[in-house]
Amino acid sequence: MLPKKYRLTSPLDFSRATKTGTRVTGRSLVGYIFVQPEIADLPRCGLVVSKSVGGSVTRHRVARAIRHGIAQSISTLPAGSLLVIRALPSAVSGSLQEETTSLIAALVAKAEVAR
Repeated sequence: MLPKKYRLTSPLDFSRATKTGTRVTGRSLVGYIFVQPEIADLPRCGLVVSKSVGGSVTRHRVARAIRHGIAQSISTLPAGSLLVIRALPSAVSGSLQEETTSLIAALVAKAEVAR
């Protein structure tokens, strides 16, 4: 479980991250990061796990695995960044914690180059 201070809850922030942020696609995850250099706030993260991934139990299991991966690598995110990770239907199989960690590392590297 992510602490409340790291959660992305506003629909406007989700939209900002997915529409104008940097995107990286993995095998079963798509990640978006939007870095706000003028805001020196904590990084905030959100998940999108739609019904196409599976039933309720499957979606929650996928979300827990992704959240665990985010919690392991949240310290690597730049200050003021908005991170959104979207699970694809293929997210049911595979090691999501490792893929989440590598996806976040790729997003941070790509965001650093874009600045």
